[in-house]
Formats: sequence, structure tokens, C-alpha cells
Amino acid sequence: MAQPFGPTGPQPFPQDWASLLVLVPHPDDPEYDTAAAVAKWTAAGKTVRYALASSGEAGIAGMEPAQAGPLREEEQRRAAALVGVVDVDFWGFPDSNIRNTPELRAKIASVIGEARPDVVIAIYGGPEFAPGRPNQRDHIEFAAAVTDAWDTMADPPRWLFQGGPEPTHVEDVDDYLDVAVESLAAHEVYLSVLDPATPVHEQARRVLDMTNPAHAGRRVAGFRLQRSTDA
Repeated sequence: MAQPFGPTGPQPFPQDWASLLVLVPHPDDPEYDTAAAVAKWTAAGKTVRYALASSGEAGIAGMEPAQAGPLREEEQRRAAALVGVVDVDFWGFPDSNIRNTPELRAKIASVIGEARPDVVIAIYGGPEFAPGRPNQRDHIEFAAAVTDAWDTMADPPRWLFQGGPEPTHVEDVDDYLDVAVESLAAHEVYLSVLDPATPVHEQARRVLDMTNPAHAGRRVAGFRLQRSTDA
């Protein structure tokens, strides 16, 4: 079923850039709606870097954080490598207690300033993904921190996007869904504990079918423009 995008529809995602930074709070966050686009961009020779506020150490039920954190970092690096990302940073903020603090905003601004990307993509920060599907507080707080940090920068990157519903821009990813499924499925332990009854690859395929909907007969990744330095 095609996703409604409004009366005029979204614009194509910009193409005139060379480097992009993905900012998210947890391992697996990049894989839910961005991985297929990342695979396409890296295949075209663009540079993509991931930075994660936490190691997701509170995210595996029944597993101690000291064990879960390193395991989830390993799964995230494996997932990133499958879509061509080798630069993956973890900042050590507390999973499930990420807040829009001066410390977090300073870290975000510092990493953006050091990486100097053309584009930043952050986690979706709205209250709901859809009616009855609330967003996580970590996501909301982290997304707000990214926007607040951006607004303090004297020389920010050209574009700031969030992934998520009701996109303003889309990237055609029809040829990259299979590798995106493999990337999400690389979070094997996390997904197998999250839903023990459903095989990991089946979970991943279902997620990608939902987060990369059809538009004009093609599957797309959607992004919401938050800020731009363009006049």
C-alpha cells in the first residue's frame, strides 16, 4: 500500500553532498529507516559516519548492562559495515536515561564540528510514529538535543534531517532493501530476545517493509527536513 505524502508529495533527497553524519541514541536505531539509503550512498562513493549516544546496554531483557553494552556495540559495527559504514562512535551516555542536557548538546556540537559533514540525519523526535505508536523518550530528548546544538553553531552543516514519518524528502532505495534487511538482522541477539517467536530475518523484513514504504511505484527511505543553511 502506498504511503500518503501530502498533496504535493516529498522532494528527492539532495544529491550534491559528499559526507553525512547519522546521530542516534542507541544501537539498531540507524537500521530501522536509514540503512537502505546509507547503503545506496556509500555505494555511490559518499562518506557516512555513525555516532551513537549510548551502547544500548539496557536494551536486552535478562542481560546485565556490562554484557549487553559490548555485545550491542559489536552488533552495531557489524550492521554498519554491511552498508558501507566503518566509522562508528559510542559516547557512553546512559541508555534509557538520555536527556537533552548541556553535556549532550556540547558533545553533539563537538562531533559535528570535528566531522564537518554536509548533511546530518538524526533520530525522529516526534511524540508518535503513528496514532497509538508512541516514540521513546530517549529518541525525543536526543532529537531535541541535536536541533538545539545545531541552533548554537556558528557554521552548521548545510542540512539537518530526521528520519521518520511524513517525510519532506525521499531517497529511492528499491535496489538496497535486501542489504538493509541484512544490516538490521545483524542485531541478532537483540532481535532474538525482543521477539523469540519470530526469526530474526523475518523481523527485519517486516520492519523494512513498514519503514521503507512505496512511493510512485518505488520503495523509499523518508526524511524530514529540520534545518538548512540554504537561503
